[in-house]
Amino acid sequence: MTDHSVVGREEWETARDELVEREKEHTRMADELARQRRQLPWVAIEKEYRFDADDGTRTLAELFDGRSQLLVYHFMFGPTYEAGCPICSSMADGLDGLLPHLHARDLTLAFVSTAPLEKLQAYKERMGWSIPWVSSANTDFSFDLGASQHVEQVREQMPPEGELPPIARHNANASGTDLPEYISELPATSVFALEDGAVYQTYGTIFRGVEFLMPYYPVLDRAPKGRDEGDAFQTWIRRHDEYV
Repeated sequence: MTDHSVVGREEWETARDELVEREKEHTRMADELARQRRQLPWVAIEKEYRFDADDGTRTLAELFDGRSQLLVYHFMFGPTYEAGCPICSSMADGLDGLLPHLHARDLTLAFVSTAPLEKLQAYKERMGWSIPWVSSANTDFSFDLGASQHVEQVREQMPPEGELPPIARHNANASGTDLPEYISELPATSVFALEDGAVYQTYGTIFRGVEFLMPYYPVLDRAPKGRDEGDAFQTWIRRHDEYV
């Protein structure tokens, strides 16, 4: 027998109608936030970054692949990782099929990581993704954009492990690296525009700000149990070939 409130259809529809009004308000607020994102001032990227790509070395402008907009997800895969972060991997699963639709709207989606290109290529093949993925191992790009920290600094400043959320150790182990190496990489998104050959950063966000790339969360938010994470925040997430 459920311990949840159970009512008749009429009472349920009344409660549902009240919720619909709040959902509409939330939608309008989201529309306004989207407008404000588009109104952010831009910053010119004047540094010359060169990435290791499948077809050789590419500049940041070349990552646009002929389009005028570029969204980079800083995929957490550091130099010592043996595999990509499981949470980043779960995000990639939901993004891979979006490429034709994003391209139709003049937007290129790409992953950037600090691991050597060979590691990224092998992992991409294992996961079966088609999203372009380049290595910033030989540039300061990921550090300059706030997506990576120098591990020596992290080791010096990292709080005791007991003060970190359980997900940190969990994902460090799942990625085959130690804790400081794991948390020296951050979940981050950077967005750019290309105009008259010049590249500008237009937007960026980190941590929970990247949840818009996690399509399973909005689905779970509408299910009876919700995200059902509690203190075990995101520790349930596995790579798609690891669920049993």
